[in-house]
Amino acid sequence: MPRLLSCDDSESYEIADCVDDLGDRGLDLQDEEGIAKGTRALRRLANNRTFLGDMLVSQLRDRHRQIGETTAYGPQAIVLSKMRGGCFLRANIWPSGRDACFQASGSKAFVYGVPHDHNFSFLTAGYLGPGYASDYYEYDYAETAGFIGEKPGLKFVERSALEEGKMMLYRAHRDIHSQLLPESMSVSLNVMHIHPAQGWFDQYGFELETGEITAVLNPTSTECFLRCAIGLGGDEALDLAEHFGRTHPSDRLRLASYEARALLLDDAEQVDALWGEAEGSGSAMLSGEAKARRYALEPAE
Repeated sequence: MPRLLSCDDSESYEIADCVDDLGDRGLDLQDEEGIAKGTRALRRLANNRTFLGDMLVSQLRDRHRQIGETTAYGPQAIVLSKMRGGCFLRANIWPSGRDACFQASGSKAFVYGVPHDHNFSFLTAGYLGPGYASDYYEYDYAETAGFIGEKPGLKFVERSALEEGKMMLYRAHRDIHSQLLPESMSVSLNVMHIHPAQGWFDQYGFELETGEITAVLNPTSTECFLRCAIGLGGDEALDLAEHFGRTHPSDRLRLASYEARALLLDDAEQVDALWGEAEGSGSAMLSGEAKARRYALEPAE
């Protein structure tokens, strides 16, 4: 499960103080010094019991005219600071089953009951309320190919809640959680650390009953561009797609190349031959995906 963190610091920060403490160089959440620094900054922000409510009241009073670049709103996430040194601050609102926003939008809008890992590490603190609960699992990312249907050996750890004052480090490519509704409206605070290369590392959705990977949750814009280029382009686009399919360092982009080219083929034998090429590509992920595609082409008995 995520690593439990302890910090007894009683000082209180405003958002700007927290950002300044994190510094222009940000944090390395693989490093104990970076974890300790981030934990202290997050604890001091969480000690300020009024900053978030004051900010929300101010934005509501001004009808969000002053949002600018520093605060962005989503269905549940509030970005509290600009990116600085690869870090930014975020607050998350977790409605209970009794709250109108949950009843109107349903569980998936708030990622409840959607088991997933993360392709980045981050610090979190329970700021208000009993907090969402999670069923926590772990797995070995390095030993996982990443194709849909793969069973990477999920290990159940425990069920626990992010109650007020609790602090944790979610570890990239290790901690899996399936979030459950809190007993009442809750809020958590995050120190997010983003690395430019992380988009090339997959984030997965899982089926807990079977232990299977069910989805890749972070498709890249490059995949989208490649699919569009193949669908709209001519010979040059196909040549690039074939090159990417054979040699690109990202298995996920190689898969996108094969998927897009397969859609251009009307003949089942040609489609099968294309996926046969992918199956023999030397990539475990691509081979697993290709086998599933070829199996789907077989006529039902």
